[in-house]
Amino acid sequence: MHDVHRAICDGEEDGFVKIHVREGTDRILGATVVARHAGEMINDISLAIQSGIGLAVLGRVIRLYPTQAAAIQMAAEAFNARRSEDRSTRKRPPRAE
Repeated sequence: MHDVHRAICDGEEDGFVKIHVREGTDRILGATVVARHAGEMINDISLAIQSGIGLAVLGRVIRLYPTQAAAIQMAAEAFNARRSEDRSTRKRPPRAE
């Protein structure tokens, strides 16, 4: 939460967000939110699970600024960046000529 602007402004930087996904996919299985406003922040995760929205899409949701829920978006963006990096470094089979 130390990178979440609203948490910094409110002096509530303690806590974290961890989103659990099915291996090899962006399907959200659950989340751990430990923060002062965790009850408000978990709504995004609950809606995504119920609606089948993956973490990649959740990271692209436009949110108000600043909010505590930005921590969820930051976790999703980190996931998307890591996933893109993994795809770009994966060895590709040689082309048949």
